[in-house]
Amino acid sequence: MKIATYNINGVNGHLPILLKWLKESQPDIVCLQELKAPQEKFPIKEITEAGYNAVWKGQKKLERSCNTFKRI
Repeated sequence: MKIATYNINGVNGHLPILLKWLKESQPDIVCLQELKAPQEKFPIKEITEAGYNAVWKGQKKLERSCNTFKRI
């Protein structure tokens, strides 16, 4: 099992990089820090299409948002 953590520093701004990294490294579990996206702006569609389920908590104080997801 491969578990990875990534300080994304803005999930939407770095989404192409994240998706490429997921495809290349194929971690089973991913923990992201600093999503900088409120709950309704998290790119769940793209994460699901990449083959992952996600649990996340976006907050108004955006740098404190975090995420965990696992490969389907």
